[in-house]
Amino acid sequence: MFSALVNSFKIPDLKRRLIITGALVAVYRIGCYVPTPGIDGSALAEFFSRVSKTAGGTLFGIINMFSGGAMERLTIFALGIMPYISSSIIMQLLTAVIPALEKMAKEGKAGYEKINQFTRYGTVALSLIQSFFIALWLENPARFEGLKIVMQPGWGFRILTVLTLTTGTIFIMWLGEQIQERGIGNGISLVITAGIISRIPTAIHQLFVLISPFAPSRRQIQPFTLLIMAFLLAAVVLLVILVTQGQRKIPVQYARRIVGRKIYGGQSTYIPLKVDTSGVIAIIFAQSIILFPATLASFIPNPGFQRLAQGLIRGHVLYTVVYALLIIFFCYFYTAIVFNPRDLSENMKKYGGFIPGIRPGTPTTEYLDFIMTRITLAGAIFIACIAIFPDFIMAWLKVPYLVASFFGGTGILIIVGVMLDTLKQIESHLLTHHYEGFLKTGHIKGRK
Repeated sequence: MFSALVNSFKIPDLKRRLIITGALVAVYRIGCYVPTPGIDGSALAEFFSRVSKTAGGTLFGIINMFSGGAMERLTIFALGIMPYISSSIIMQLLTAVIPALEKMAKEGKAGYEKINQFTRYGTVALSLIQSFFIALWLENPARFEGLKIVMQPGWGFRILTVLTLTTGTIFIMWLGEQIQERGIGNGISLVITAGIISRIPTAIHQLFVLISPFAPSRRQIQPFTLLIMAFLLAAVVLLVILVTQGQRKIPVQYARRIVGRKIYGGQSTYIPLKVDTSGVIAIIFAQSIILFPATLASFIPNPGFQRLAQGLIRGHVLYTVVYALLIIFFCYFYTAIVFNPRDLSENMKKYGGFIPGIRPGTPTTEYLDFIMTRITLAGAIFIACIAIFPDFIMAWLKVPYLVASFFGGTGILIIVGVMLDTLKQIESHLLTHHYEGFLKTGHIKGRK
């Protein structure tokens, strides 16, 4: 691994891409510490310290994770890249249900650029709406237990906050696109991953305080418990890698076609069907739905609604069951949106391809749909287990949510998925220049 890392800097193009990626990620992390004008940062930090110990801290913890800690400091990058992600998901869903967008998506690069432009417009609209409501929320002292967050409330503060936060999100989106074009890896995903990884030192510090190696009287976690946590973390990462990389390979045979003096087809290949097609999208959808009642409960003082919202708080059995079922549902929902067995079978039939033992046309469509339904169930159950595993760690080992969040949930799935994708891209550059890559297969040997 270390030799592959050294070889990465021997290739001029790859070296340049790695340096650009590191520099742009550093710019993003610096921006996460630039405060928004008109905010009392110490009062806001005290509020987040209080709310993190309550059930309401779950929502803020999730938002803070995607913003890389910028939300609790309300910096210029407080919205993070979430408006862009939400706009991308909305456009992806609309593309599947609106024929004009579906036709545009099939136009190749030109259609992709048009849809990407619509996504940018949606990002700006969502940022404007979210930043305006954040400004209104900050001006209300009743939401902050009497703490005064805004020094000079009014329309001047609201307009300045909207412009600052919206500009910050657009700048992050631009950074992600620059990483995509001039750097290495998926730019938006790397920005999110950098924000999640930035929370690791804080989690280690909290864990160190719980262990208290130099003050046994204040120790809350025993060394043996720490070994169990290390073993569980390694096991979770290994399982996430296996499921993320897991595929069901469907063999496909192409018939021979004679056109003039040339013979086309006749080769065998396969269709890789991923076990986990939805990735973190299902967890994001499920979190948005299950946190919605708790968010409304803070605005609607209805006793019945309040009791329902209390039952859907992290740690309750009802929350765990509903959360798991929502994840399984959205895994199937998202898979049905992005995977169309009818289009796949028609394309195979058009080019003379068929699955051995399965007739082309409707039987192939039904077969692909049957296989995808079965493997999606396994992937959905695993994603649901990973999503609720941090709750189990919190209840069993009595650790804070920040520490437990690295044992599952959205964070670990994003980190593992993005790191694997980035390593594959670096590996392709290394193998192109005859160097040995990170992921050794035993078939290609690099030169010394």
